[in-house]
Amino acid sequence: MSVRRIIIDTDPGVDDAAAILLAIASPELDVIGISVVAGNVGLTESVKNACKLVSIAGRQDIPVYAGAAGPLVREQVFGKYAHIGAFPDEMVPPSSVKPKSLSAVRFIANEARAAAARNEKITICAIGPLTNVALALRLHPDVAAGIEQIVVMGGAFKAMGHRTAWAEYNVYADPHAVDIVLGSGVKLVLFSLDVTLQALFTEDDFRGLERRGGEPGKCLAALLRAFDRSDIARFGRPGGPIHDAMTVAWLLQPGLFAGKNTAVGVTRDGPTAGHTWADFHRKSDHVANALVIRTVDETGFRQLLVSRIASMGIQSPSRNEKVSATI
Repeated sequence: MSVRRIIIDTDPGVDDAAAILLAIASPELDVIGISVVAGNVGLTESVKNACKLVSIAGRQDIPVYAGAAGPLVREQVFGKYAHIGAFPDEMVPPSSVKPKSLSAVRFIANEARAAAARNEKITICAIGPLTNVALALRLHPDVAAGIEQIVVMGGAFKAMGHRTAWAEYNVYADPHAVDIVLGSGVKLVLFSLDVTLQALFTEDDFRGLERRGGEPGKCLAALLRAFDRSDIARFGRPGGPIHDAMTVAWLLQPGLFAGKNTAVGVTRDGPTAGHTWADFHRKSDHVANALVIRTVDETGFRQLLVSRIASMGIQSPSRNEKVSATI
């Protein structure tokens, strides 16, 4: 089995927690580091959350790096639950893990350049504001050459926004960074709200995580219950999305998804800053720059996430050994 080396760039975040645990639980993926950016909460709290997550997964060997504390240009905006700060200790136990001294931006750049020198490439799962990734791409031309693809959770098209009426939060938080990444020439795979809102997790899923997933599953179930995203008025049925985990699920089982290569852009400034557009019907001369995922097998995605994290309750991973996953 080939193993894909990935960096998770994140602003944990409940959805981010699910994505990180899913990646760690999956032997197809080698998480070589977690780079942290301010977003859902401030940078200090985001770093604490990342350290807590590698601890409950039994993977204290995965390094955590602190990155950008704010966006490139615009004023800072935090996520909906920023007032909560770090995950409460009663939900996710404290961790002795400390972030590395190297900055997240330099870490991403170093790993990408080293991979290019070995004639290899890494994958970045970008599930927070894209500030770290944009800064790394601007450090040196070799950085882009070492990145196979950037799998992004961000944007909204027909679904409209959830942070504002016109924008998804990760894009709204730093649209200038998004513009840099969209123009980088690196292969992009984009998961917008249009697809993430198609898969809703319910109490049945939470109970499955809690019963079968050991400490990671119990912690994630507690977080999902405490910060529930259910919205029957919007979704028309019970349940809430786990947006960020789709990026990892696509790496594991791309057959669960379908998408279209298209040109994507973002409004950087003005009253609709953070708005994203996609030229699905080729109404312009813009060149396609992203694979936009448009549909998901909801049942398959839910089963994948719950079963992989449940595998963490079967066998605790050691510092240098991944658990086998069962589907």
